[in-house]
Amino acid sequence: MAADHRAEVQKVLLITLLLNLFVMALKGVVGWSTGSLSLLADALHGITDSANNVLGLVASRFSSPMPDRDHPYGHQKFEAVGALGIAAFLGIACFEILQGAVERILSPDHPPVKITASELGLLFIVLGVNIFVAFYERRVGNHIGSPILIADARHTMSDIWVTISVLGGLIGIWIWGFHWLDVVLAFPVALLVFLSGWAVIRENLPWLVDEMAIAPEAIHATAMQVPGVINCHAIASRGVVGRQIFIEMHLIVNAPDVETAHQITEEVETHLEERFGPARILIHVEPPACKSNHISYEY
Repeated sequence: MAADHRAEVQKVLLITLLLNLFVMALKGVVGWSTGSLSLLADALHGITDSANNVLGLVASRFSSPMPDRDHPYGHQKFEAVGALGIAAFLGIACFEILQGAVERILSPDHPPVKITASELGLLFIVLGVNIFVAFYERRVGNHIGSPILIADARHTMSDIWVTISVLGGLIGIWIWGFHWLDVVLAFPVALLVFLSGWAVIRENLPWLVDEMAIAPEAIHATAMQVPGVINCHAIASRGVVGRQIFIEMHLIVNAPDVETAHQITEEVETHLEERFGPARILIHVEPPACKSNHISYEY
């Protein structure tokens, strides 16, 4: 049985959440005081970091794969529903960023961005915190084998490059007075916000609509490795590999009695669990006389 690292994951996510909130607030304050649209956009994009941490904490606490009377298939779809809400917010944030950038282009009398050396220093602190968070999450994630922490570390690494770009633009404004850099940089940051929201939808929508999780051919090949299995058909799967999947199938076995058929079925479940788990598997056993050429529900 795999070790339970949920407490350690929750600890890392909580520390990361507090640091991300600090970074987001600092970016927002400096962006508001300087009037930098690109920095405000970067602060809004930072919401995805905090949201990922909150989702990880909620998933660890409430999105249990264990069933109960009211949720016999577990509670993990609550995480996906929350993620879609975050995606909607990111879409609104992207629209607001683009609207602000267009308004500045159409209104040349808008107050220019003003930034001081101390404010730039604060942004370098922000960059340092982001770098620490990314390496901290990646180190712990690799140590305990946590996909949540490893994925969040990758996301934070992408944010580091956005912050470096915004910081470079503000340095250009501070040294050479290139105020147009702020508006120009707002567009790629807005695009990144949109792509973040789209990635959230793309990752979670297949789970909500019960899209196929595993190719039926792969399940068929795994089951056929077990001695006593003649064939299998009507194979279906849903869920997310690595989180939890549900597999259903009809299994034709060569067994003289129910006990032998049960043993073959148990071995098939073990093979599927080892390859695709965690999984909940439902197998309908059939005698050798049954035949079917349809391993899935394709017509």
